[in-house]
Amino acid sequence: MAPPLLELRQLAKSFGGARALRGVDFDLQAGEVHALLGENGAGKSTLIKIVTGAHQPDRGTIRVAGELVDHLTPATAHARGIACIYQQPALFPDLTVMENIALRLEAGAPFARVDWKGRRSRAVELLRRIGAEISPDAEVRSLSMPEQQLVEIACALGAGARIVIMDEPTASLTQKEQHLLFAVVRELRRSGVGVIYISHRLEEIFALADRVTVLRDGETVGTNPIAAINEAALIRMMVGREMTQIYPPSEAAPTEVALELRSLGCAEAGVTDVSFQVRAGEVFGLAGLVGAGRTELARILFGLTPADAGEIRLHGQVIHPRSAVEAVAAGIAYVPEDRRRHGVVLELPIAHNMTLAVQRRLFPRGWLRTEAEQSLALEFIRDLAIKCTGPDAPAGSLSGGNQQKVSLARWLATKPRLLILDEPTQGVDVGAKGEIHRIIRRLARSGLPVLLISSDLPEILGMSDRIGVMRAGRLVGVLPGGSDAHAVMAAALGQEQGAA
Repeated sequence: MAPPLLELRQLAKSFGGARALRGVDFDLQAGEVHALLGENGAGKSTLIKIVTGAHQPDRGTIRVAGELVDHLTPATAHARGIACIYQQPALFPDLTVMENIALRLEAGAPFARVDWKGRRSRAVELLRRIGAEISPDAEVRSLSMPEQQLVEIACALGAGARIVIMDEPTASLTQKEQHLLFAVVRELRRSGVGVIYISHRLEEIFALADRVTVLRDGETVGTNPIAAINEAALIRMMVGREMTQIYPPSEAAPTEVALELRSLGCAEAGVTDVSFQVRAGEVFGLAGLVGAGRTELARILFGLTPADAGEIRLHGQVIHPRSAVEAVAAGIAYVPEDRRRHGVVLELPIAHNMTLAVQRRLFPRGWLRTEAEQSLALEFIRDLAIKCTGPDAPAGSLSGGNQQKVSLARWLATKPRLLILDEPTQGVDVGAKGEIHRIIRRLARSGLPVLLISSDLPEILGMSDRIGVMRAGRLVGVLPGGSDAHAVMAAALGQEQGAA
């Protein structure tokens, strides 16, 4: 029997006094998709950096194709056929696909003649191998995110990669784009490539993986064939405790109408004739397929693409937000979908991030009051259980779940009368997801109306008191809490309508 493509035994790594890995075992066979799971901070990123040569282990052994490797560097890892495809592809946007592939594969020499015909032929062949219908002459900036990821995979194959690591590859992809990537992963497996697949989305793991290894607190908890384990067992392995209540039950009794939309529309956003009510203390879920108009509706309410038809009533008062400033003044808070672009400023300290929306209130007449900012930040760090070294730590040093809590804190600091959450748990681990769900329930219990937008159907079903379903920019039904997945999907696909 051939040795594993990759075999790691008792890997350990510390950074100062913090132990990132405590003795990790992992192996990867040829023609296998091996999923690597764990909460943020479990050690996945450190392990991948060791495999790609960015970090050196303190102890343990690494074997590649049966050969003991004493010292991996990025160059030697590349030479041994190890490649990593990250969530954000590292390509040159102003160069063509063909030129990007050439930069990865050609050694280059002074005064060397460029073989443009050979470059094109190689690019076409590599793209054909993975089923990518992309022109080699297209500028990378013109490509979608999944197309850029396919170019990365083509580069890896061209370099002779036998071990391909995929780190959260679908985090920013639509459902159709995900299916394209899944097809490529299966083709890599058929060709004998070993794939290490990292994702927080358990449904992807069950759809793609042959085996799954779980890390917790820098240690290997276990490795199982995917057919021999279920979702509940994986969650228990990751968090070290039972999570029978991933979605905490609703405890609030919704009262008076807090938000009312009457025939709301915006031609620019493609939203037409939307009417529904959200009551104080209610979590109103907004479901629908990608492109249904959910985020577009949120942007209308927040004044980013102002309504040109209909009416918005907030606590009985008609409002017409024409900008984010006007929306905030009216009491609307919006935690957006793209956390890294619009949720937090990674380079700024946690305290600065939390006070960005309340600068005028916190610093009247422009006088900086550091003690007031620190006090507010510490209050939210405690209240939301944000794991950090302190309010001066950069937001970029936090895990995805804790970054999301910082983004949430910024808007809670405005003391909103309506909270809009767009994909609040996207890209966070299952433990952090449960924490965010408990925070949402607590906010609703305090009487705050919450509009929850999510592509995670179990999240919509588990968290919503009522569910509005959108399709093609219209609200096609409002379903009661406790509705099943079939009813929601049938409405989203236009098969039936419901009301509550």
